[in-house]
Amino acid sequence: MNEVKLMSKAQTVAETKSVAPVAERKTGELSARERFLKAAHCQPVDRPPVWLMRQAGRALPEYRKLKETYTFVQLVQNPELAAEVTLQPVRRFGFDAAILFSDILVIPEAMGQTYAFKETGGVQMDFAVRSKADIEKLSVERVCEKLSYVDKALRILRRELGDETALIGFSGSPWTLATFMMEGASVPKYSRALALFREDPKTYFALAEKLTAAVTAYLKMQIAGGVDALQIFDSHGGHLAPTEFQEASGRWIRDIISALRTPHATVPVIAFSLGTHGNWSDLIATGANVLGVDWQTSLAEARKLVPSHIGLQGNLSPALIAEATPEVVAKETRVVLESMRGRAGHIFNLGHGLTPGAKLENIGALVETVKNFI
Repeated sequence: MNEVKLMSKAQTVAETKSVAPVAERKTGELSARERFLKAAHCQPVDRPPVWLMRQAGRALPEYRKLKETYTFVQLVQNPELAAEVTLQPVRRFGFDAAILFSDILVIPEAMGQTYAFKETGGVQMDFAVRSKADIEKLSVERVCEKLSYVDKALRILRRELGDETALIGFSGSPWTLATFMMEGASVPKYSRALALFREDPKTYFALAEKLTAAVTAYLKMQIAGGVDALQIFDSHGGHLAPTEFQEASGRWIRDIISALRTPHATVPVIAFSLGTHGNWSDLIATGANVLGVDWQTSLAEARKLVPSHIGLQGNLSPALIAEATPEVVAKETRVVLESMRGRAGHIFNLGHGLTPGAKLENIGALVETVKNFI
């Protein structure tokens, strides 16, 4: 694979339009990294920090330019390329945090279940996990070794971001990973993991235990690589009934976070579980420092139900970024900000990830509104 040199900030400004200028920091002013970490620990900040899920890639023309030469998997597996894609949105918009450009399916691949992206869209895995024998074939032992390209990318990013910008690592939750692994591909309805959990919980637990061990080792590797925080994506948590969430998903996220606390008690963990916010007690019980709130849930309501020592992240609708005008985006961004006024620990984000159709001018309006919030 061809090597790529990381573009300097000056190069990026020269080669892209509407790039956010890098403002000089005043004496005593918080750096973006400090602001993000203080908010993640529910400490006072000058304004909420801002980053967006799926900010790296997808909507950016500089990312699409790279995609003319490289496949998605090539971008993920080449440390220099992954670092470059991670840095692109920070250069353009000045986010307070960068999130590693990668994919949740690197874990199944490192365990022995390779994935690829189909030309028509969606994921295709080389086999589906359907039996006890398939689960037994999955190996945890060499996960970190096989994902050493992630460690290399993180070390590049830590060096590039320095003390100015926070760096976020991530993984999928065991439940969400299991839903993909048991289907073996992107499908309209993820039903096999749910059926296994309901009909043969012992076998589901065997898979969840392996995934929990793999995710824990992977996230510890990311901490060693220099991340400031971690996010666990439980994107399919909403597929579970409220009475099922704790056993199928919540307990495994809790076990991961508990294992990360020693010896990494100061590294904040964000738990984002899409469509599960009737389960506040279960989400709080995971031990996460910050709970991600999706766009379907009122932040004003969440702040009443979540203890003040736990941060809240969110939660503008991603549809607005693709479909609205900058004026509407700025207005709705202010609504979200006002709903959290006076509550420490708010990290501004979307209520899910940026879509490929996101408009750059709308992202810019969002970031400018947050940065000017008083």
